[in-house]
Amino acid sequence: MEIYANLSGDSGVSAYQIGSDSIWVEFTSGSLYEYTYSSAGAGNIETMKSLAIAGCGLCSFIQRNVRENYARKIT
Repeated sequence: MEIYANLSGDSGVSAYQIGSDSIWVEFTSGSLYEYTYSSAGAGNIETMKSLAIAGCGLCSFIQRNVRENYARKIT
């Protein structure tokens, strides 16, 4: 997992792992979610990858656009 830069200073995301057609997102609560092309759509996943790398806006994007569209959740 890569540490999320959290440039805004108040993100609920702590880490991420990018795959070819997916992204794993770890939240500060400790929950780990996998979002995939199949579950959230390719465009959303590619946006999430870009936001993760940029270190800003990922949590807000998830809340607004893909919230429950995850493939797996690991608590």
